[in-house]
Parts: sequence; structure tokens; C-alpha cells
Amino acid sequence: MALTVQAPAKLNRFLAVLGRRADGFHELELVTTVLEGVPDLTDTLSAEPASELSLTITGPTSEGLAADESNLVIRAWRLLEDAARRPLPAALRLEKHIPHGAGLGGGSSDAAAALRLGNRLFDLNLADAALLGMATRLGSDVPLFLLGGTVLGLGRGERVFPLRPVPLEPLLLVHPGLYVSTPSVYRALGDIGYPFPEALASQPEGAAPPWRNDLTGAALWVCLPLAEVRDALRDTGGEPLLCGSGSCWAARYASAGDRDAASQRLERNHAAWRFWRV
Repeated sequence: MALTVQAPAKLNRFLAVLGRRADGFHELELVTTVLEGVPDLTDTLSAEPASELSLTITGPTSEGLAADESNLVIRAWRLLEDAARRPLPAALRLEKHIPHGAGLGGGSSDAAAALRLGNRLFDLNLADAALLGMATRLGSDVPLFLLGGTVLGLGRGERVFPLRPVPLEPLLLVHPGLYVSTPSVYRALGDIGYPFPEALASQPEGAAPPWRNDLTGAALWVCLPLAEVRDALRDTGGEPLLCGSGSCWAARYASAGDRDAASQRLERNHAAWRFWRV
């Protein structure tokens, strides 16, 4: 029998770069919300037992993605096999809707979905702590998708702690079809200078974190056309925030009506961009 799990996107509402570590990575503090319930911005992973392990990738954002051992879904499955100490042959089908290289965590979400799905499909009964350990080995963003909701991330982002949910303002997400390499953005921090390292101040219960992304300047240095999207959102009255290292932007509005009007205006003027109302 086939099982299916959803793999939603994420939004870093607060991303502070606190400095470079001795191991070459960067010390971060993040507040991230998993964007559950947005069908057009959610990948779907299904699996059923088979004679061997295989991965098929379809969907509107599947172009250029490899279905081999480099894919995070397969890498996650291999970690499950190591934990189970036996092969877990299955036919995996991934339907992609989250754009690649957009800062929305699509690959990481797919990996977390694979861990949950394989654990259920083969009744491995692996504890949450074991799955989180595997997630950390796969990438800094993978653990937060196992928790879901709103998450505080420390270290490289892999040390995760659940937070009380904070409602999102009316949001418009815009993807201009650009690809931005995350490593190139972090390398650019050394070229443009590090932002002043200011951690998140204590927040009153239920308060939204600051709307901040310390990677914005470096991402614009790497991919100047991102500024066109930022400026277009500002012109509609939105407050834009770069998603992760780019290239998607999120803009918050005072009301859903303002957001919808902005979306309609931008969709008329920028037919090549993709839009999601959250």
C-alpha cells in the first residue's frame, strides 16, 4: 500500500548572521515558520514497497533535478537503511511545486518527508530524537521541517526548538525565476562585510519576531536583479523580506485586500514571475 506525506515550504521571518565560526560555517539565529496549507507551494512524496529503491520526480518545478544518490530524498532513505540495518526497497515519487534555489527549503523539506515516510512505511519505530539526528546530518534546514510550526534555529540552524505559533500577516511570495546559490551568498559576506551581529532580543509572549534577513546585502551582491523584485513589492506598499539566501521574496501587507491588490497589479506587469498568497 502506498503512503503519502506533504513537504511544505518555509519562511525565515528572522535571520541573523552572528559571525563566522572556526569550522568555516556561520553562526546563525533564525525564526522560521513552516508554510503548511499552501497547496501550490507544497511538494508531495509518496512511496510503496518495491523490489528495489527508485525515485521518480515530476511536477512544475522538477526540471533539472537529479533522481540519483545526490538527491536529498535518496540520501535520507539511505540513512534510514543504515539505522534499520537492512535495505528498504521502495518506489518513491516526488511531485515538486517548491522552486529550487528560492530560499524556501524545498530540498530540505523533501528530505524530512522521506525520513517520516520511510519510518512509517516500514514500521521502523525510530524515535523523534533519532530522526532529528539524521536530519542534522542531511542539512541545517532539515530538522525544522520535522518539528513544523514556528521554530527557533541556532548554530548553523540545525539546533531547533519549537516556539509558540505567531500568526502570519497577509503575505505575498514572489519568485522571479532566478536561481541563487546559497554557498555563493555566504562567500559574498566576506566581500561586502558582515552585518552588525545583533541577536534576537527577548520577545513578549505571542509577539512576532523582527522582519529581518542579514543575508539580503550579500544576495543582492551576488544577484543584482533581485533588487527589481524588492522595489516592485515596495511600490505596491508591501514590506519585502528576502527568503533565506534568495531568490524568492515575501512581502507583508496591512490587510489581505492590500495584498490581493498588489498581487493583481504585479501579475499584470510581470507575467514571468510566480506568486503565492499566504
